[in-house]
Amino acid sequence: MPKTEVERLAAGVSRAIAKRRAACELTQEQVAERLGIGVEAVSRIERGVVLPTVVRLGELADIFECNIADLLTEVSSRATDQANHIARLLSKLGSADRAMVVEIIEKLTARLGDLDR
Repeated sequence: MPKTEVERLAAGVSRAIAKRRAACELTQEQVAERLGIGVEAVSRIERGVVLPTVVRLGELADIFECNIADLLTEVSSRATDQANHIARLLSKLGSADRAMVVEIIEKLTARLGDLDR
């Protein structure tokens, strides 16, 4: 994998981890304590300086009560992963709000598709 791709992946995973930590209302100190590592190590992961191992991703997923895939698919450039991420976001909404979001996405894709021509 080219270095720039690894850097992009690390940056995306770091954002997903930071977002999940904040959503769980945990501090970096609390996450570090649960992982048995220093706060600086958690900070380096969240800044994308260090790409966590699969084992560490599993530990983080346990702390955040999500799947490892959730931490990875949020940053994936694969259309199916992005669709799954959108589906998870939509599942948190009521039917009227889901319909509104789908309508917005339809309009955006039509508009952006026209721009690509």
